[in-house]
Amino acid sequence: MTRPVLASEPPEETREREGRRWLMLAVLLLGQFMGLLDVFIVNVAMPAIGADLHASGASLQLVVGGYTAAYAMLLITGARLGTLYGRRRMYLLGVIVFTTMSLVCGLAPGSGVLIGSRFLQGAGAAVMVPQIMSLIQTRFTGPARAKALSAYGAVLSLGSVAGLIIGGLLVSADLFGLTWRPAFLVNVPLGVILAVLVPRLVPADETGTARRLDVAGLVIATSATFLIVLPLVLGREAGWPAWSFGCVAAGIVLAGVFIPVERRIAARGGDPLLDPAVLRTPGVGAGIGALAAMQVGYGGFLFVCTLHLEAGLGDSALRVGLTYLPMAATFGLVGFSWRALPATTHRVLPPIGLALCGVAYLGISAAVRDGANGGTPLWAALAADGIGMGLSVSPLLTRSLLHVRLSQAADASGLLTTTMQLGQVLGVAAFGTVFLALRDHAVESAHASATALSTSGYWLALLAAIGLIPAVALSRNGRKPVIRDSAVNDTNRGER
Repeated sequence: MTRPVLASEPPEETREREGRRWLMLAVLLLGQFMGLLDVFIVNVAMPAIGADLHASGASLQLVVGGYTAAYAMLLITGARLGTLYGRRRMYLLGVIVFTTMSLVCGLAPGSGVLIGSRFLQGAGAAVMVPQIMSLIQTRFTGPARAKALSAYGAVLSLGSVAGLIIGGLLVSADLFGLTWRPAFLVNVPLGVILAVLVPRLVPADETGTARRLDVAGLVIATSATFLIVLPLVLGREAGWPAWSFGCVAAGIVLAGVFIPVERRIAARGGDPLLDPAVLRTPGVGAGIGALAAMQVGYGGFLFVCTLHLEAGLGDSALRVGLTYLPMAATFGLVGFSWRALPATTHRVLPPIGLALCGVAYLGISAAVRDGANGGTPLWAALAADGIGMGLSVSPLLTRSLLHVRLSQAADASGLLTTTMQLGQVLGVAAFGTVFLALRDHAVESAHASATALSTSGYWLALLAAIGLIPAVALSRNGRKPVIRDSAVNDTNRGER
């Protein structure tokens, strides 16, 4: 928690402290950007990786899925490790692991080494990323916290599309004849810069040495996530065999067991991996529901639209990335500046944003239905989708955390970041399956691909409508904030 400013403190010292706090935020968000960039940059490099390493389709799927699975499985654990051993220490450790594994990925002689290093790279990201939201929660209060969360949301919006654009540039440039390898090596200088800056700009925090790691909760949560995520990542290519459905069912059962186990641990006075009280905090449940709908749609849309543009229309990787510029620009701009809107409107922004996303998906469906590239109508619909997401993501994060106590910041951040990551995985699996099934039932052509994307757009609009239910509930909740501790009181005053 930031040290209070004394009345006798010289103004220049106050400004210096505030400046260092925002520099700290920049360092944290650079790590978030790096981790997110790597998710999307590799998708663009897949064809080049397959050709160079003679990798099978299953191997390529694991190159993408290994990172995602490790990331999703270990996010909550990463948040708890920050509480136990210090958030700065765990953030720095995550940066070092992520950067080292990026170097190994870039030098990998074969697909086996690449898959293994991608899994460890995802583990490094899972240790690094949860500390970001926890540090924002503990180091910023009131309007400053909301502004920091807005910057966090803007980075989330820019990282995905930047990954597609930068990936296209790096692969197309074929730097030094390395083809796909710079897609991983680009992380190395960024990681080195972070490793140097973190000890200087991120203050050390108190560690929870009296708390213990919940091994039972860790095993259940990791196993449940693994059983759900891995079949979703690999199932489509394997033809959705019986084992994939069995694994998902077993994972859902384990997920249902997780909360009762955590409640018993808390009742005995232990330290559960996820404090069940977080889920009872006003706004958290509704925020998770709305955020999940948003992220499932976002991940699914990027995946199927990219397939349409690359495979259906034959666009280059660079052109695909540039196509998303209207969405990225509006998402980033609105996601960062929504606080400038009248304070009385803030609580209704998430439902307005989700409704606009639904309209945008219908517009995208109409724009691509005839098999053309969509032209101006597609760009307009993408810009509207970006505005809708900008009005939703950052306000959802802010309002979901409105009543969370500082002692629960790690649990809440791990839960929200896991929701966002799993949401995108589910979106890729669900909408990818719908798109490919529709496209493959017709003759391979731009028209068949456009019809599949157009139909997927209707389902995306329906999902946005479903997300309106928890978003409206969240907007109705918290009009009179619950007083829990002094830091939360500061935030509540800034949100009124």
